[in-house]
Amino acid sequence: MTGKELKAFANEVRIATVKCLEKRGFGHIGGCLSIADVLAVLYNGEMKIDPKDPGKKDRDMLVVSKGHAGPAVFAALALKGYFPIDWLDTLCEGGTRLPSHCDRLRTPGIDASTGSLGQGLSLANGLAQGAKLKKLPNRIYCLMGDGEIQEGQIWEAAMYAHQYKLNNLVGIVDWNKKQIDGTTDECMSLLDIEDKFRSFGWYALTVKGNDPEAIRDAFSNVRENQGDKPAMIVLDGTKGSGVKCIEEMVFNHMIPVDRELADKCLAELEEVKASL
Repeated sequence: MTGKELKAFANEVRIATVKCLEKRGFGHIGGCLSIADVLAVLYNGEMKIDPKDPGKKDRDMLVVSKGHAGPAVFAALALKGYFPIDWLDTLCEGGTRLPSHCDRLRTPGIDASTGSLGQGLSLANGLAQGAKLKKLPNRIYCLMGDGEIQEGQIWEAAMYAHQYKLNNLVGIVDWNKKQIDGTTDECMSLLDIEDKFRSFGWYALTVKGNDPEAIRDAFSNVRENQGDKPAMIVLDGTKGSGVKCIEEMVFNHMIPVDRELADKCLAELEEVKASL
C-alpha cells in the first residue's frame, strides 16, 4: 500500500470504531483511535496473514495487550475481510462474537485473549518462544498501552525476551501520554521508554505514532537491525489521534459516545476521507 492508502485505511478504522462505539453508547475511544495508524501498517503488509485462513500455522500474530482497544482491532479485521462488517454493530451485545476485550475463542483473526493489563508481553514471549522451538517463521507483535508498562510484569517479560534472544518478537507501545486517571506523568512517569527497553537489552526506536509511512519504515528498520534481540517500537502519539474533538478532551480514556459526539467525530473523519 502507498502512504496515502495506509492513511485512508487508518481513517476507515476510525470511522468504523466510532460507529460501533456509538451503537454501544460508550467505550475506550481515545486508545482505540490512537492505534489506528499502526493497525493500518500491521494489517497491510507488515504481518504475514490470510483472512481466509485465520488459524494458518505460519501466520504472524498480534497480541493486543491493551485489550480494551479491541473495537479498533475488530474494525481493522472486518475491513480486511475476517468477518462481515455488520458484526461491528453487535459489539458487547449478548451472544456477540465481538466482546469488549479481545478473545481468541470468539473472534476470527484474534490470536490471544487479553485485557488484564501487564500480561500481554509475557503471553507474546510464550508465542515467540514456541515458534522458535518449533522452527516456525512466525513473527509475534505485542501492542501495549503506555500506562500498562507501569506494571512490573512487563519488565520481567522484557528481561526474559532478551535472555532467550526472541528476535521474532516486536513490541509496540502506544505512547499517547494518558491513562484512565490522568496523564502518565501525573500517575507514574515513564521517563524515556526507548532508553528503558534498550537498557533491558532490546533494540528500540521511537517514531511518530500517527504517521503510517514512518511506522512502516520503523518496522523495516527493525527487520534489518534487531539482530538477535527483541525489538520495541514506541509510538509517540496523542490519545484520540485523528479526531480533534477527542484529542482535545482532558479525559478521553473511556467515555460515553452518544449520537451528538459520534456525529461530530464522523464529520471530521469524513472530511479526512474526502481529502484522501
